[in-house]
Amino acid sequence: MAKRTPLYDCHLKANAKMVDFAGWDMPLHYGSQIQEHHLVRQDAGVFDVSHMTIVDLKGREVTPYLRYLLANNIDRLVPGKALYTCMLNEQGGVIDDLIVYKISDDFYRLIVNSATHDKDLDWLQKHAISYQLTLIERTDLAMLAIQGPKVREKVTQLFPATAVQKILELKPFHAVAVDDYFVARTGYTGEDGFEIMLPEKTTAEFWQRILNADIKPCGLGARDTLRLEAGLNLYGSDMDEAVTPLESNLAWTVMMEPNDRDFIGRAALEEQLQSGVKRRLVGLVLETQGVLRNHQKVIVEGVGEGEITSGSFSPTLNKGIALARVPSETERQCFVDMRGKKVPVQVIKPPFVKQGKIAFKLFQIDGVTE
Repeated sequence: MAKRTPLYDCHLKANAKMVDFAGWDMPLHYGSQIQEHHLVRQDAGVFDVSHMTIVDLKGREVTPYLRYLLANNIDRLVPGKALYTCMLNEQGGVIDDLIVYKISDDFYRLIVNSATHDKDLDWLQKHAISYQLTLIERTDLAMLAIQGPKVREKVTQLFPATAVQKILELKPFHAVAVDDYFVARTGYTGEDGFEIMLPEKTTAEFWQRILNADIKPCGLGARDTLRLEAGLNLYGSDMDEAVTPLESNLAWTVMMEPNDRDFIGRAALEEQLQSGVKRRLVGLVLETQGVLRNHQKVIVEGVGEGEITSGSFSPTLNKGIALARVPSETERQCFVDMRGKKVPVQVIKPPFVKQGKIAFKLFQIDGVTE
């Protein structure tokens, strides 16, 4: 039987179309995925992301543990700040991508993907044995994400005035605890907003408070097209244990400095850098009408082939867009095999959309700018 978040009954009441996602019954949409997408780009929407795994790490050796476990360097963190990072295997492959929050010198919180729950916890526990720390999965907490350009003005209706002031002062990738809530200025849509962790037993009441503030519910369908427009990777599609961050447009999440910081996968990444990274993750924009789909073959004439890792229709741009892993020598144009036909696409550096507007410029083809 699939797992259910504390808001399962609320989703049914709102006529959500429920689907299985990584063993969870989750809302795909509440009537129109496209409308929910535009809502987040133009106003404000709320997502139930209580399927995500929350792990608290406490202890006097938690900092050296995370310094070794993660590819990004947590020495950059101060209490209240967050960091996006990958957790790698010895071959440099991505076990998962996650966000780590530093709450104090001996207390960190990790948010990892639900689809990788079991292997992530096994990996965390396997390496925790060598350190003095406690690992606690917070199954007592739920998580909601409110996203969109009007979220900041609407969040004032959700918390007491003293808490609102602290929340509005948050910089991106910072968090604060207010009463029973842990509020972070983070998200997975490319829009401003907050992710809120709260006690499971109070989630339904807080959900209703959000709806009363004219923040409408949105499902996983819109969340996926929003994150794709923002150029944000999806684990299992855009990266996994068979590829490294260097091949996944995530080199910026790997900190090789200082040189004496060892971390799992470092040696493999150094070897890859020395020999040359053969593939990279890029954005593709379809030059004609149509939709790009996962696993379609990408043809780079005179160079080689690649594959679309995430493809969809962009509601904001009214174009087909995709992320694709292609040979590193790929330049500005290539082709996608669509039912046996070579269809031209332009190659860009993600994101596709930033703050609700197009984030790239197409080059000229035959004197015409697309």
